[in-house]
Amino acid sequence: MKVRTRFAPSPTGYMHVGNLRSALFAYLTAKSMGGEFILRIEDTDQERKVEGAVDFICQTLNLVGLKPDEGANVGGNYGPYFQSERLDIYKKYAEMLVEKGDAYYCFCDEERLEKLREIANARKVPFMYDGHCSHIPLEEAKKRVAAGEKYVIRQKMPKEGITSYVDTVYGEIKIENATLEDQILLKSDGFPTYNFANVIDDHLMEITHVNRGNEYLSSTPKYLLLYKSFGWESPVYVHQPLVIKADGTKISKRNKDDNLMDLMNRGFLPEAIINYLALLGWSPKENREFFTLKELEENFDIKRISNAPGCYDIKKLEWFNAHYIKEMPDDKYLEWIKPYLTYDISDKSAEWVDKLLLTYKSHISYGIQINDEVKNFFTDEYNLSDECKELLASDEIVPLVIEKFISEIELIEDWNTDNILKAIDNVKNSLNVKGKLLYMPLRIKASGHMHGPELDACIFLLGKEKTLNNLRK
Repeated sequence: MKVRTRFAPSPTGYMHVGNLRSALFAYLTAKSMGGEFILRIEDTDQERKVEGAVDFICQTLNLVGLKPDEGANVGGNYGPYFQSERLDIYKKYAEMLVEKGDAYYCFCDEERLEKLREIANARKVPFMYDGHCSHIPLEEAKKRVAAGEKYVIRQKMPKEGITSYVDTVYGEIKIENATLEDQILLKSDGFPTYNFANVIDDHLMEITHVNRGNEYLSSTPKYLLLYKSFGWESPVYVHQPLVIKADGTKISKRNKDDNLMDLMNRGFLPEAIINYLALLGWSPKENREFFTLKELEENFDIKRISNAPGCYDIKKLEWFNAHYIKEMPDDKYLEWIKPYLTYDISDKSAEWVDKLLLTYKSHISYGIQINDEVKNFFTDEYNLSDECKELLASDEIVPLVIEKFISEIELIEDWNTDNILKAIDNVKNSLNVKGKLLYMPLRIKASGHMHGPELDACIFLLGKEKTLNNLRK
């Protein structure tokens, strides 16, 4: 049987890096074994559905290269791929379980359930439905349903024994059946619960490997009991470690460092994001960090997924992104970076703009950062950091270096980098100064920064007049 995996997000907002990592591992599980990757939309929670979220999910997957072989907005032979369009299917299988005696109609109202919750709270134990309606004879229950009485369908759990399974990542998992609640399969509005719809869809769509977060480790026995009731073969379970931040907190859609749309808008490259996320919870056989998506497909192995949480660090992602920016061909880089530049360049030549952006190519980690790096080329604002001021006051030679450089710059008639380098060299030889006490004071006074690209290129781009103005401040 061909390997088939699925990514099944809820359309409740923009994707964050944890969502994308889940999609990536499902995709790589399929592709590493020559299989197919399916996109299914779990939209049964209509109250939380966000307009436009499905389109964004599809656009994001395509943008980063995780193109579904079939599914929502793609099509295929196992649709519909929106759970809200499969309600008749869920009802059919829920009623099938009722007929088999593995599920039952429950007529308990909210008032009774609330009392059970209060009792559980008073006893300081987790709330579990008490199975009150499981003893109602089927024919009586059917009459009450036919009469229009409000109901849900619950799964009838065994109360003794153990349900166990072997997870690819975490090994053997055992759960006592007595701890499993008679969960709701079909709600009173006709919509299925997450736990039930997933089992039905995974079977009917012939999903062979289920990739999901390790928070579902303890609830998987509920799914296995459903598979057993239907007489179906269960898929291979690949429970993945959570993605957390360095401080141990969860990833959030509201945080700009975690939200994929914000990351893209800030100028993080899809290939860098994918490369970085692949290494959050998975380790390659080789000691290497940089992989194209194609290389990930060839090297991925579900047996090398870790059971430890993946620690998401925006600084590490910036490091990956900087690498991919540096590796871009210059023409592609210029085409990519120009939309992020927010300054007015109408009075600048195209040649000057290109040279400026290329000069700072190896000094940015994401797109919009270019504006901070080149700020001094477009504004007269000149605020030195305490570190810069400290260095300028660190030695008596510093004022002499700056004064000598001013006089050398004033003498330049043909403004080019060769003559700027000669000016710097003249300062070096006449004052017998070199290294930190030569280059840093000149860079700080000329550009306002302690670090940056080659000094001659920076000064050339500033222009003679602006350079002198800055040196004299």
